[in-house]
Amino acid sequence: MAGVRTVVLVLCAGLVAVLLGGCGEDDGPGDATRAVADLLRQRSAAVRDGDEAAYLRTVDPRSGPYRQQQRTAFRNLDALPLAAWTLRLDDTLPVAAERTTADVRLTYRLSGYDTGDATAGQRLEFVRRDSRWYVAGPAPGSRPQPWDQGPLAVVRGTHSLVLGAGHPGAPGRPGARPRAVAAAADRAVTDVSAAWGGAWARRVVVLVPASQAAMGELLGAGPTAYAGVAAVTTGRHRDRAPADRVVVNPEAYDTLGTLGRRIVLTHETVHVATRAGTSPATPLWLSEGFADWVAFRSTAGDPRHGAPELARAVAAGRLPRALPADADFTRQEGGDGDPVAEAYGGAWLAARMVADEWSPDRLVALYRAMGAAESRAEAVGPVLRAELGVGPGEFTQRWRTYLERELG
Repeated sequence: MAGVRTVVLVLCAGLVAVLLGGCGEDDGPGDATRAVADLLRQRSAAVRDGDEAAYLRTVDPRSGPYRQQQRTAFRNLDALPLAAWTLRLDDTLPVAAERTTADVRLTYRLSGYDTGDATAGQRLEFVRRDSRWYVAGPAPGSRPQPWDQGPLAVVRGTHSLVLGAGHPGAPGRPGARPRAVAAAADRAVTDVSAAWGGAWARRVVVLVPASQAAMGELLGAGPTAYAGVAAVTTGRHRDRAPADRVVVNPEAYDTLGTLGRRIVLTHETVHVATRAGTSPATPLWLSEGFADWVAFRSTAGDPRHGAPELARAVAAGRLPRALPADADFTRQEGGDGDPVAEAYGGAWLAARMVADEWSPDRLVALYRAMGAAESRAEAVGPVLRAELGVGPGEFTQRWRTYLERELG
């Protein structure tokens, strides 16, 4: 009986070892994945609790400059009004790995600005030292967040939150550029609210990277991808994101005068405000045209100054035959003039025509009705008839006549 009892005990011990993944070793299937997932939970809790020491304990102690960069990143995060912050492992780590990379999903929310969670993906490197896992740095090509790009200048405007990444100044002591952007963004929110109305956050978050190349990094693009573009809005025309960001290209933005900067920020803020009312059924000529109409409507002057490229095309006898197609808003090589600028001008004047010949309220109603349609095919013709009493052909002809009158 003693021998049987011994065998049973040995078998039970072996079963426990299998169930626990080995006698104290962490290189069984799934162990590394569980350990790194737990590491990310610790990292998330440290951010939420404002515990810098706990945060740095998740960073590879031998990572050198990365460890100092993470100290700066934590202090940047600690200056933000975070309502939520969670890192989740989106990958499975190899068995018995000592160093590996994995996809991580960040979910966070800025209190008072985001109506839902913002999400971002990163690919991080992890290393195991003495049976413990650490974050060792970003994998090549991983997109940074603003707090990863050096000291973060945080400016809270009346209606805006401006994050100046890598700018002179620290949280609480921002430089001149982020403060000026906040003032312009505050005015933009006021102008957009007056034109659009409706339910939206009436707040805007603006990211101001230190350079055009840094803007490209934030948006996952090359250093010259946004050359000449003063600002963009994330997620535009693709989804109903509850946490849009306006991203400024400082090199293009700084070349503008006060009025130009105001127009750019107002245009982008319109995209933030109208997100819930925009869908794939909304044609770009309406979404871009409406944004420009709001941006330009408080400025007086000749429309030829607001759409100079299109005015030159009309003067040269190149009156557009149709409203701009979605593809016309994408820059292409070759051709006469500046087709993208002409498309924006045509879109603006289409929206302006609706406001002039019907009413501003009818323009807003047209936008909302387009966005509520099930598809593009079910939107343009039926919505034009329902809201304006004209079909696509008559609307286009009235627009062409309007262009001749306003730009001729």
